Amino acid sequence: MGQIQYSDKYFDDTFEYRHVVLPPEVANLLPKNCVLSEECSKAVDGFITRFIMLFRRTLNYQQQQENQAQNLVAK
Repeated sequence: MGQIQYSDKYFDDTFEYRHVVLPPEVANLLPKNCVLSEECSKAVDGFITRFIMLFRRTLNYQQQQENQAQNLVAK
């Protein structure tokens, strides 16, 4: 089975991006007619032809998530 390849993150003024190259065995498991959320795409473990997934999220996403978690704990 081929290896999943993750790019380094790259940025613009608003978002951070990353692309992921899936081997054929994995890509074949993905739904063919929908856009995958980040959570859904992380749940796919498996088997495709060469397939590239592009991810985008807001800058400072990780910090925003940590702040929300701390706010929930503080309540």
